[in-house]
Amino acid sequence: MVLKGTNIEHKLQKIRNKRSDSKQILAEVQQILREDSLKEAKIADQLGSKNNTLNNNFDFDLLETDKIFHIDQIKEICIEYRLRFLNSSYFKGKIPQEAISKIKHLETAHNTELKGFKIMAPSKLFKLEDKDDPLLFAPIGNDYFYLIHKWGHDLHPLRKLFAWPFKNIANLVMVVLLISYLVTLMVPEGLFSKKSTTAEFWIIYFFMFKCIASIVIFYGFALGKNFNPAIWKSKYFNA
Repeated sequence: MVLKGTNIEHKLQKIRNKRSDSKQILAEVQQILREDSLKEAKIADQLGSKNNTLNNNFDFDLLETDKIFHIDQIKEICIEYRLRFLNSSYFKGKIPQEAISKIKHLETAHNTELKGFKIMAPSKLFKLEDKDDPLLFAPIGNDYFYLIHKWGHDLHPLRKLFAWPFKNIANLVMVVLLISYLVTLMVPEGLFSKKSTTAEFWIIYFFMFKCIASIVIFYGFALGKNFNPAIWKSKYFNA
C-alpha cells in the first residue's frame, strides 16, 4: 500500500472553510486593504504638507534612544557636509515604501498620527524656492527629533573635505591662497623674464590670487551661494 502525500494547502483551506465562508474572508481582506490604503494616503499627505508641528505624542518607553537626535547635533552634521534639514514637503525625490511602512508601524505602536516630518539631504534633492543620502525625521519636542528611516547611497567619503571651504570665510580664503600658490608654481620659469626671482614669483602669486578670488566672488554672487551655517535650514536656493 502506497501512502498518499499530505497536501498542506488543502488542509489549510479545509480549516479555513470550517470557520468562515469565502465571501466573508474576501470582505475582511478588502476592508483591511482599504484601511491600509487610506492610512498610507494620510501619511503621504503629511509628508507633502508644510505642517511645522514641533512635537508628536510618542510613547517614550517604545523609542530607540540611538535614533533620537538634538537639533544642535543635526545642525553640526549639516554644516560639516553642506546638507539641508528641511520640511519633507520640499523633498523632490521619492520617499520609499519602506519609510512609509516604518511610519505606519510607529503610528500603530504609539497610537498617534505623526506630523511635521523633516528630511536631511543635499540641496539638490530639495525643491528650493528662489530668494546622495536622505534621512527622514519626526519631531519629538524640545528640539529633539526621531530618525525614522535612511535610504539611498552613503555620502561620498570626500564630501566633508569638499564642504570644508564653505564653512566660513576664513576657510575659503585659505583654499584660494593655496590654489593660487599651486597655480603660480605651474607657471614656467622665464615666461616673463630671462631669470626668475623671488619678487617675480610673489608678483605672479598676487596676480593669480586676485584672478582666482574674483572668480570665486563672481561665482558666489551670481549663483547666490552662501556658507554652510547660513543654508542648513534655509528653504531658499539663494539663501
